[in-house]
Amino acid sequence: MELRPVPASVAKQAELRRLDGNAFFKKERIGAAIDAYTEAITLCPNIVVYRTNRALCYQKRKEWTKVEEDCRKALELDKDSVKAHYMLGLALLERREYVGGIKELEKAFDLGRGTNPVGCMVEEIWQSLAKAKYMEWEHSSSKRAWRLQNLKETCEKALAEYHFLDDSRAEHASKDAAHDHSVQLEFLQAIFRKAAQADTLTQVPDYLCCKITLDIFRDPVITPSGVTYEKAVLLEHLNQVGKFDPVTREPLDQHQLVPNLAIKQAVQVYLNEHGWAYKMS
Repeated sequence: MELRPVPASVAKQAELRRLDGNAFFKKERIGAAIDAYTEAITLCPNIVVYRTNRALCYQKRKEWTKVEEDCRKALELDKDSVKAHYMLGLALLERREYVGGIKELEKAFDLGRGTNPVGCMVEEIWQSLAKAKYMEWEHSSSKRAWRLQNLKETCEKALAEYHFLDDSRAEHASKDAAHDHSVQLEFLQAIFRKAAQADTLTQVPDYLCCKITLDIFRDPVITPSGVTYEKAVLLEHLNQVGKFDPVTREPLDQHQLVPNLAIKQAVQVYLNEHGWAYKMS
């Protein structure tokens, strides 16, 4: 249903209530802030920021159902609201809805990175996303480890029974049979070690990490000198330190940066296969 425009006087009154809400929020008077934002919504229900501001108050109180309600309403008004996607993702994660929560955080991260790649909110979203991805991996990996262990024990038992029956049929159990059993058992164990490798914590390859932060890449860009950096970190360097490449010291300007799509894709493949690496971010 399309919302009708409100009179200018009403919109002005709603905006004043928003400002009151902001003042209350800064003083940590969360209840008063909620009341002020609620009045603003009642007066002018088609303004996204009133919804997301109230959702933030509910988030402070850990009233996640209300956070979800306000964020979904906000997204009906603006499907590209970074804050609404972000807080909705957090609310879903609180219900252990990892798939839905991660999807919302990824959407918020993509939107926020496009709007302001050096904004502090993008970093906050990334940290929440990385934590959620790690929790999802931890939950899945424990299940995989349990299933692998059960399967390994079943296979080892079946192999032992096979050789016992084979030896009992022979008049004289040979050393060769014992050797065959040992070789097959080692081969079986090697297969299960290989299967568990993806969930084993190791060092992230250097080529997937930023030269400045040593963290795994999120949005890599390459300079004319051929060195790849994390975009937000390199932009901060160019703005605050100087217009030069941090490694080669060659002159460098923002317009010379090119997204390193190959590394970005490699990082995503690595993270998909090694979910534990999100904790290294």
